[in-house]
Formats: sequence, structure tokens, C-alpha cells
Amino acid sequence: MATYSVHLRLLFLLLALSGVQVLGAGLGINYGQIADNLPSPSRVSVMLQSLDVSRLKLYDADPKVLQAFSNSSVEFIVGIGNEYLQDMADPVKAQNWVQQHLQPYLAQTKITCISVGNEVFMSNDTQIWSNLLPAMKMVHNTLVNLGLDKQVIVTTAHPFTIIGNSFPPSSGTFRQDIIEYMHAILDFHSQTKSPFLINAYPFFAYKDSPDKISLDYVLFQPNEGMTDPNTNLHYDNMLYAQVDAVYSAIKAIGHTDVEVKISETGWPSKGDPTEVGSTLQNAELYHSNLLKRIQQKQGTPAKPSVPIDVYVFALFNENLKPGPTSERNYGLFYPDGTPVFNIGLQGNLPGIIYSSASNINVTHILSHHHHVLV
Repeated sequence: MATYSVHLRLLFLLLALSGVQVLGAGLGINYGQIADNLPSPSRVSVMLQSLDVSRLKLYDADPKVLQAFSNSSVEFIVGIGNEYLQDMADPVKAQNWVQQHLQPYLAQTKITCISVGNEVFMSNDTQIWSNLLPAMKMVHNTLVNLGLDKQVIVTTAHPFTIIGNSFPPSSGTFRQDIIEYMHAILDFHSQTKSPFLINAYPFFAYKDSPDKISLDYVLFQPNEGMTDPNTNLHYDNMLYAQVDAVYSAIKAIGHTDVEVKISETGWPSKGDPTEVGSTLQNAELYHSNLLKRIQQKQGTPAKPSVPIDVYVFALFNENLKPGPTSERNYGLFYPDGTPVFNIGLQGNLPGIIYSSASNINVTHILSHHHHVLV
């Protein structure tokens, strides 16, 4: 570990001396840890801070991670798992959670948001649906009581499957079975000025219908795109169409005052033979092209003045994730710090290639414009 740290410091000294500015501001990254071979949070902290990555999203409130990033400029979304939602509706348990998992770290670590639950409406258990909003409200009320609500907001991340109709984007609607829940959740967002988080993966749509969906359209490559017949707005990629479908669904039940942010998106670099499109080349194109658009502060066709706000999934390949092969291959990095594919910097700046934990080279990289990453 000592050798690793020394080499990292030498590398970033070289970059500083050469006048290279590594741009990381803006893009968020999901830092999942369902693996048994990941580097320690302290090593991750050195790597990401030196590369100027500015925002991370956790699925818990791991104290080792929050301590490792103390006195850094990295902003965190921390998570409360679905298994705790029923407890969080209890004011005593909610206060205990905040005082144990959040408050001790706020002085040194920038925690700006709590995501209460994750993809709750993917579950077939309707009891957990009913537990979600009471938990969100109680955590928010706890923050208010402790004087922390101006510093930390409360939200939850939804799967894109909450959308019943997504085409054309202007006709986006929520699923009928969750409309009543969405009404109440959006009222909460409106009252607390917190964002609506959506996990959006064009990969899933392409994998399920590769004969009907253009690969270029989902990868942000040049393509004919499609025009929404109701608005005459032109879409050249699926992610923007998905986001605008969510905005339309929100508007359809009476809200125009809630911002949509992308809490997860990504593309796997490997998959099962049946997972069409899950290749290294496609993963590199998806991330490269997305990051270029983020750098340009693009908005969607329906919200051109609101730059898309994105958290990419995920930081590392996670070898213990269940499910198809793709689930273990969404990472930007292998656990040893090696990039899974080339992630460009602005223009032709040098990229950072970790050939091993103790052998780090600075190399000329493809000129993909990357808003955020290493």
C-alpha cells in the first residue's frame, strides 16, 4: 500500500508540474461495495481526490468511507437500505440512525443527501411501498429537529420501471398501480425542494429489443433519432427521452416544480451471450459520449436550460453481485485500480493507466471529452 501511495503521489506531482488539470467536477459516481476484493476506502480516497472526482453515492453510510473522505471536497449521497424502511418510520429509530450514522461525520465530510430506500417499486412486496414515504418524512423531520435540514436533503432512487408509458416522451405516465404513492412522494419533494431520482439504463431497453432499437441511438452516436409528434422536439439519444418521459409523468399528476436527476446509469463491459450489446467497446462509447454531453452542460430537449445531473454506475466491478454476468461488470475500474476501458479527460490531456498497484504510467489517451473522471 505504501508503494501504491508513493506512486500515486508521484503521478499527480508529474501532472501538476506539466500544467495538466484533471477535471472531475460535475459527474457523480455510485460507489458500490458488493465485492470481496475492493481497495480500502483510504486508497479509493487518494485515487478519486487526486483525480478531482467531486460526487459519490453510497448505498449505505459506511463509516470507513465517510472517514476516509474527511476534509475532502467530495460530496456524498448516503443510503438507508430497504430493510430499514419500517424502522425509519419510528421517530426514535430515525433519530438514532441520524445521530449514529450521519451526525458524527458532518463536520469533516460533505454529506448533502440521504437516499431512503433504493428502487422500492421494483419489489413485489406492497408493504415496502407503503413504508417508503413515512420513512422519508421521518428522516426529514429528524433532520429538521436537529437543525440539519438545510444541509442534508432527503430523497429516494426509483427504477425506470415506475414509468408505465415512455413513448413518446411527452406522453410519459407513471404505472397505474403506483400513482397514489407518486402523488404523495412528489408532494414531499415539492415541499422539501428535494430532487426526484431515477435509475435509467438504455442498455436494458436495447438488450430486450435489439432488432427494434438503434444501437447508435442508445450509445449517443450519430443517428437519425426521433421526433416527438406532440411537441416536435427531436431526440438523438434514449437517455434524454427517458428523463423527459419522467418529467412528463410528474407533470401529468400536477407537478412542474420538481427536478429529475439520474441516480444511476451505465453500460456493462461484459455480459452473458444473451445480453446483447454488453461489450467493452459499447461501454466505452456510452460513457465517453455521455461525459462529453455533461461537459457541455446539455439539458434534455424538454428541459434545455437544466443541465443533466448524472451519477454513473459504478466505480468498481463488484464480483459478489448476484444475477447475470453484466451485473458484475458495470465498473469503470477493476479492483486493482486499472480502468476497465479508457475514460478520457478534456481534449487530449494525458490519461491515467494503472498497469498494477505498484506500476503507474502516464500515457496519451483517446481524445474522448470526459466531464468527470479519471
